[in-house]
Amino acid sequence: MTYRNSVERAARGRPRDVALDQRITAVVLEVLAESGYEGTSFEEVARRCQTSKASLYRRWGSKREMVIAAVKAGPAQRGAGEPIATGSLRGDVLSLCRRLDQTMRAADSQTTMLLLQAGLEDPDLCDAIENAVGPTGARLPRQVIDAAIARGELPDGADPFAFDEVVGAALLLRRVNDLAVDEEYLSALVDTIVIPALKASSGRAPLPAGIFSGHPAPTAHETAAPDAKENA
Repeated sequence: MTYRNSVERAARGRPRDVALDQRITAVVLEVLAESGYEGTSFEEVARRCQTSKASLYRRWGSKREMVIAAVKAGPAQRGAGEPIATGSLRGDVLSLCRRLDQTMRAADSQTTMLLLQAGLEDPDLCDAIENAVGPTGARLPRQVIDAAIARGELPDGADPFAFDEVVGAALLLRRVNDLAVDEEYLSALVDTIVIPALKASSGRAPLPAGIFSGHPAPTAHETAAPDAKENA
């Protein structure tokens, strides 16, 4: 019997300690900010929480699951699970921008940068976070584009590249440099850059994946498959 199976059997019927859950997720974010995704491990989180690795394995089967839980409980906890459906493309895009700004403000800039870097190294992590917490605002959901096409606001074949490439990068750089992100700025970003670019994307050759899409193409020297370090 494996170690994890033994832990799972021992944990059956045991009530969860909510206070420990909260302490663990806070520590995960702390370790992420200091060491990045690769440097985050069950062992280090357990040490700082003064608990056992077994208590972590009772909650999550992998490091990725643990990180997703921490993001869901921390930076992405307010409103991220609510659907985006305002009835207009402009309203949907503005709502996504506000949501991403709120998420970034809930985490320090270093944690945000390290989570982005982790997503670039492990694209499935980005997908898993979006699926777990709902639209975070980091990318433009396909259903928003499809609804805009159905309303006649976007032409057929519109691509999310402009949003996925520009919005997250712009908001992050503004946060890092302590620049204002208010309604006036977001309206200008959406009206003069994002929506015109979304309209212009139709009919072009396949566009690259935006940096916040979760699947940007690496440079040639970075195409080697990453090592499996998920359960470190």
